[in-house]
Amino acid sequence: MTKGGGFVALIGAGPGDAGLLTLRGRELLAAAQCVVYDRLVGDGVLAMMPPEAVKINVGKVGGGHFVPQQEINGILVREAQKGRFVVRLKGGDPFVFGRGGEEIEALNESGIAFEVVPGVTSALGGLACAGIPVTHRGVARSIHVVTAHTKEGGLAHLDYEALAKLGGTLVFLMGAAAVPEICSELLRAGMPESSPAAALENASVAAQRLIRGTLAELAGKCAAEKLKAPALVVVGGAVGFAEAFAWKKFLPLAGRKVVVTRPRGRGGRLSAMLRARGAEVVELPCISTRRIEAELPEFARYGWLCFTSATGVEALFALLAEEGRDVRSIGAARIAAIGPATAKALKERGLVTDYMPEVYDGIHLARGLARLVKEKPALMLRAKDGSPELTEELAAQKINFTELPLYETLYEKPEIIPQSADTALFTSASTVRGFKAAMPELKIECACCIGEQTAAEARREGFKRIITAREATLESLVKALEEDKR
Repeated sequence: MTKGGGFVALIGAGPGDAGLLTLRGRELLAAAQCVVYDRLVGDGVLAMMPPEAVKINVGKVGGGHFVPQQEINGILVREAQKGRFVVRLKGGDPFVFGRGGEEIEALNESGIAFEVVPGVTSALGGLACAGIPVTHRGVARSIHVVTAHTKEGGLAHLDYEALAKLGGTLVFLMGAAAVPEICSELLRAGMPESSPAAALENASVAAQRLIRGTLAELAGKCAAEKLKAPALVVVGGAVGFAEAFAWKKFLPLAGRKVVVTRPRGRGGRLSAMLRARGAEVVELPCISTRRIEAELPEFARYGWLCFTSATGVEALFALLAEEGRDVRSIGAARIAAIGPATAKALKERGLVTDYMPEVYDGIHLARGLARLVKEKPALMLRAKDGSPELTEELAAQKINFTELPLYETLYEKPEIIPQSADTALFTSASTVRGFKAAMPELKIECACCIGEQTAAEARREGFKRIITAREATLESLVKALEEDKR
């Protein structure tokens, strides 16, 4: 398989949670030149699509426009014949009522090479996220998965009498609209009224909801609680374990959908920390950085080199490399870093930080430098149009300093914006501004901010509820979110 050779990968995206996309699926998605996706793919997975890839939404929306399967087949063939590496991204598994076989038949007819990447089907993985084991010793020795809908969109004609006699666990996919029929027909076929049953809505993501009852009660409960698609229906003794096996209750951020706004490539550690605590994470980079033209200064003129971000460290060393120079050019100047992430970036390049403020922001950096900057001035290596608090405080403290802008911050507008989320995480004031500029239509009330300056920007941008981390670290940011959840 070559990236430019006309190839299609059918990838199962899982039930919704981005953490349930397989490693192979993620690897191929990252290389895609064209992505054809449907509406059951989770927001977190959609956010992984390469920015430069052509994106084609063929999602079927109940009661609204959808792309017919025959046309989807044609899109895959057409895009592959252009020589593109095409990813067909499908909710769940391509071969579990995903019509992947029909798409492969079309590819075979056109002589197009393909690969199938299995996905976690909601019939198994979705129920596991709700604490329902599809098999359990002494209770359920088999699992039977059926679809509640036909390919034409109506209710499937099922042999309920045969299903009622199977025993084990019955799982009906695409079952939101079919709950009354499923329950009534199984009862008519002889299943006991007391049989445990449940409907699972939005399996695996923050909006996951489980409605439980007996077979006789479930239809009424689903109507009262307004069950919505996507949902599946499960019937059998294994449903009885849902409360005892509900493992998400132990995760402090379960049920929370969080938008991470850090620049592309910098959100991985934060996202991993959030997912480990049960949050649904959508990475939506709202800013990017771009190096700007700059000339290397005479480092010997300065007593301190001050860095306000890891990006500034990277930009300086890239400039040194372009000039055929290295860390030796810096000379005897002492090093100041605004916080641990910046100090870490310096350490990775062989520089030990001489000063870092106890509070990781520009104001406290400036106040600390007031005691340290003596005869030689300080050189501030930072972003063009960076936060004014730093330079204002430097001037107020009468510190002799020079600014050297090395990069600029640009706002990004993600192509795929989720319909909802409850919290946005911000690690700088620029990410707040970028978020509001890029996604004014995404209404999120809560902003979780890494420091007071970022929180102040969130207030100016109109967020109704602000959570502020005690320290300007990712660990403190996540802890603040946990405390808010409690």
